[in-house]
Amino acid sequence: MGKSKYRYNTESLSYDKIRPSLKKRLLILMSYLSGLLLIAILLNVFYSSVFDTPKEKVLKRENKQLNQQYDILNQKIGNLETVLDDIEKRDDNIYRTIFNADPIPHSVRDAGIGGVNRYEFMEGYDNSNLIIETAKRLDKLTKAVYVQSKSYDDVIEMAKNRERQLSSLPAIQPIANKDLTRTAAGWGFRIHPIYKIKKFHYGMDFTAPTGTEVYATADGTVELVERSRRGYGNKLIINHGFGYTTLYAHLDGFNNLWKGKEVKRGDVIAYVGSTGLSTAPHLHYEVHLNGKKINPINYYFEDLTAQEFDRMIILSMRPGQSYD
Repeated sequence: MGKSKYRYNTESLSYDKIRPSLKKRLLILMSYLSGLLLIAILLNVFYSSVFDTPKEKVLKRENKQLNQQYDILNQKIGNLETVLDDIEKRDDNIYRTIFNADPIPHSVRDAGIGGVNRYEFMEGYDNSNLIIETAKRLDKLTKAVYVQSKSYDDVIEMAKNRERQLSSLPAIQPIANKDLTRTAAGWGFRIHPIYKIKKFHYGMDFTAPTGTEVYATADGTVELVERSRRGYGNKLIINHGFGYTTLYAHLDGFNNLWKGKEVKRGDVIAYVGSTGLSTAPHLHYEVHLNGKKINPINYYFEDLTAQEFDRMIILSMRPGQSYD
């Protein structure tokens, strides 16, 4: 409590107590209150900087829980990415290989998601980087799942066509040849029987008497029926689909065939002859894949055992000349 002040009164020769005016007393009171308020503010600032308020404690606890949940979420996303990566490898290296299909290019699997800064609305927050990175991974995962889903649609379609594809694959010998003695000239360089020069022989020759039945080696559609006295002579081409065609040449005749007629594996399609540039009755047989001539010896797997296949290779590689 402040000390009282006195003033000497010359008239009464005594000291009178000085009483401050109302205004002054109000100023004094205001100064006290201001001081107390300042002290309270300083104490509050100090307390806030050192100790968390109940609300801050709640927020920090919630923030910690959110971070833990994000960690769990990212871990689950990582597990899904691992599983999807394994599925993609199986798809490319197993399923598509079975059906002779090209794997999906990395440019398609890893293609980005279009849009100009599609994550702009997520910026400006304390955890923006975490949220944006998680969103990017989810978007990429979603795109990859979509691509893989479309791939499985393709694989299912290929599986449905597999039976038709197998029946369209050349798989038997074009004439009855159980003892393999009819195997004559094979794939490779041979002496041409007429020109007497070394020439590449794009197919296999099977000797047989004129009129011997010739079989379709796979299901297909007749693409060409041609009668000629030159080159391959009377020849027949069957389109089997899936890139395969077969050619049968030097025929004596055809078994009721016309362009567009469908045939099945094992059907009698023609008869052995010696037409065109041929020196003896035989069948010249070729297999084409995507327009390219390939060695027919690899397309008798429904006829031959492993031992018979080895013997046919030896017979077809014998040196000498071809029959055409």
